[in-house]
Amino acid sequence: MPGEPIPRPGQPVRGSETGRPLMAALDLLGRRWTLRVIWELRQGDVGFRELRRRCEHMSSSVLATRLGELTEARIVETGGEGYRLTPLGERLLDALHPLEKWGLAWEKALRE
Repeated sequence: MPGEPIPRPGQPVRGSETGRPLMAALDLLGRRWTLRVIWELRQGDVGFRELRRRCEHMSSSVLATRLGELTEARIVETGGEGYRLTPLGERLLDALHPLEKWGLAWEKALRE
């Protein structure tokens, strides 16, 4: 929802009045398209138009909002060739890899 504050550890977020860091992260990452934007930046710098194309043509306004939120959260930054993950964003991506592996195992289990 536009105008929502960007989740931050230590501040109330969805699911946590105290703003526990994990709950703040889940609130941020649970916003529509946020994980997709992070995933598309995993291979390096991407310009706005290309990122929008990779995200199945999501609206420019939603992409701009998500990039702004992720920039303020210090997960994404602008570079010479567009947007890229910060070192903190890279660490987040590393943390998501076990979830990706779990998703593949889940898919396999559902097929069996």
